[in-house]
Order: sequence, then structure tokens, then C-alpha cells
Amino acid sequence: MALPKYADPLERAWHYIYLVICALIFLFLIAPILVVMPLSFNAEPYFTFTEKMLKLDPDGYSTRWYDLLLTFGMQEPDAVRDSSWWADAWNNAHWIQATKNSVIIGFFSTILATTLGTIAALGLSRSEMPARRAIMAILISPMIVPIIITATGLFFFYSWIGIQNWGIPYLGVVLAHATLGIPFVIITVTATLVGFDHSLTRAAANMGANPTRTFFKVQMPLILPGVISGALFAFVTSFDEVVVVLFVGGLDEQTIPRQMWNGIREQISPAILSVATILVIISIALLTTVELLRRRSEKLRGVTPR
Repeated sequence: MALPKYADPLERAWHYIYLVICALIFLFLIAPILVVMPLSFNAEPYFTFTEKMLKLDPDGYSTRWYDLLLTFGMQEPDAVRDSSWWADAWNNAHWIQATKNSVIIGFFSTILATTLGTIAALGLSRSEMPARRAIMAILISPMIVPIIITATGLFFFYSWIGIQNWGIPYLGVVLAHATLGIPFVIITVTATLVGFDHSLTRAAANMGANPTRTFFKVQMPLILPGVISGALFAFVTSFDEVVVVLFVGGLDEQTIPRQMWNGIREQISPAILSVATILVIISIALLTTVELLRRRSEKLRGVTPR
């Protein structure tokens, strides 16, 4: 917010102090990210800045750790990089396999979480819904309960029902990640429905539209930004989650966070910093998308974006 022209010296001093405090807090939060990104280009296998890096010597920087993401686990990493080399990387590279698993699990868990979370939000947004507060508290409890407790409970529950014997790949992890993603969908869609005019649905019903047609033609276009935002949050939750995967994931269900965890335990390599940098870039892109959707949602509801 701009400082008004009529502000006295004390107000001006507080204004600049406030800006400095905000900048320091922002730097404190973003400092770990600022450190990780340049370290991922370290030419040496260290987690610290070398003398050449501090002097900005080009020899101190390298993309070798990004290249390792493609070659680690390959049968012939030193072969000519033709179509067969890329096929070898696609089928055998550990980090690529982990990426494929993360995308598959994230996609299906996001679809499930978005569908169930949107349905729940629609029900909770209606004033005649009984025990709305209690139901809301139960549905968003996965956000509040420590993740280790949720993972332990899911492990014993899945063992009891024998989900590992059902023969469906990724099923346990997908259901677990959907459980963690549903609260984010409920919160974002419910926030979008706060300004929704329910007289529109009654008008559609008076004109002969059935509930399904009313939802897809009237409600869905207006709440779509909130639904997409919730889906993005659910996907990021699944993509970054590691504790539940350690408890309920199979040996062949290595995700990126689990692969990073294994790399930290078994062999500390700056390749982990390369993965972290890529994940930061993806997260920034998703957060930018969420912000754009928030502004679009506010415009649809007649609220001036800030």
C-alpha cells in the first residue's frame, strides 16, 4: 500500500520499518531455496559453495548432477545418446521411474480428491445441511492430524483389508494421497462457493433443468477456478508427500520424495539438490497458476482482485 502524501514523519518512519521487516521475513523464508538452487550446479560433489563458485569461476559450475538424473540406473549410460539411449533412460533410470510413479499417483489421486472434495463442498455450502461444522471438522482432519499418525493408521487398515493382494498397482498410495488432498479441495471450493448465488440453481430448476444439468451448466462454470485451485493443491500434496509412501508404498512404487529420502540415507549426492531445484520451479509455476485462478474467480464473483 502506497504511503499517503499527508503522512507525518512518524507514519513515514513506521512505513519504511514495516517494509524492512517484511523484506527480512521474506528473505528468511526464501533463503533455503536461494541456497539450494546455485548449489545444484556445483561441479564438485559437495553441499557447500566451493572457492571457484564464490569467485564465479565457470569451472566451478556444472550440470553434471542434472545429467545424473537421466543416467543413474541406466544399463549403458556412456553410450551414444541416440534413440536407444533415451529408451534405456526411460526404462531404467531410477529418477525417471520415480518421476513416472509420482505423476501417475498424483494424477489419479488428484482426480479422486477433486471429485470427492467438490461434492463435499457443494453439500457443506448449503444452509440446510445438518451438522455442517462437525462434518467439516472430520473432513479436514487429515490436515490437522500429524502425518505420521495418518500413515500408521492407513498402514494397519490396508494390512487388515489386504489391499496389497487386490492386484491394482498404486491403489493404496493413490487412496492415501487422495485422503490428504481432499481437505485442500474442500477448503478452496467452499471459499469459492461463499459468494455463489444459489438463486441461480433455483432459477435453473424452475426452467426445467435437472440437478446434473444445473451443476454442469450453472454451478461448475462459476466454481471452476476454485475446483482447479483445489486440484493443484491436491496434486502438489501428492507430489511432495513421502511419509505415507514409506508406510504403504510397495518396493516398485518409488516416488520422487521417496527416492530423495533413499538418496539421503544411502548416498548423499548433489543430484538431490537438482531434483529440489526442479521441484521448486514446478511449485512456483503451480502457485502462479493458483494466483491467476484466484483473480479470475474474484472477477467472476464481482470482487476486485488485490
